[in-house]
Amino acid sequence: MVKLLGISGSLRRGSYNSALLRAARQLMPEDSLLEVASIRDIPLYDGDLEAQGMPASVSSLKEALVAAQGVLLVTPEYNNSIPGVFKNAIDWLSRPAADIKRVFGGRPFAVIGASPGGFGTVLSQAAWLPVLRSLGVQFFSGGRVAVARAATVFDEAGNLKDSAVQEQLRSFLADYAAFVRRAAP
Repeated sequence: MVKLLGISGSLRRGSYNSALLRAARQLMPEDSLLEVASIRDIPLYDGDLEAQGMPASVSSLKEALVAAQGVLLVTPEYNNSIPGVFKNAIDWLSRPAADIKRVFGGRPFAVIGASPGGFGTVLSQAAWLPVLRSLGVQFFSGGRVAVARAATVFDEAGNLKDSAVQEQLRSFLADYAAFVRRAAP
């Protein structure tokens, strides 16, 4: 059984990326499990706050990440790049620096996303590459899911209604799960 952790980089209740993550959870291969985590309670990074002790929300997310064999980041694209709240969460997870290897080192990561715009989240996904590289993850580059014009792909309840996107996501997840399985020690 391949155990993945999925994290949406959006806080918005009607988020297309959270909807994409829910769809991914339903489309996982039979031999895989996708648990969903939230960044909602992660505070803004502040070294003074860190000096007082790691916030419980950060510790909880960090341990969920450590328990997973692979991580799926589902990223919005804000101003052609990474959303600040999502980057903030990853920054917290990299603290203290001595934890980077335990939390990120060699762990398989993949990035997908959805956007109302015409290019999906291509630029945001690309912006994650140097961040993930610096953390030492194994980046899955065997496919791409960058959903464009998301308002036409999801229904009003946030369900993925586009069969082509469903198949693209299903295929991506199967390939990513296989990559994670091969990467296992």
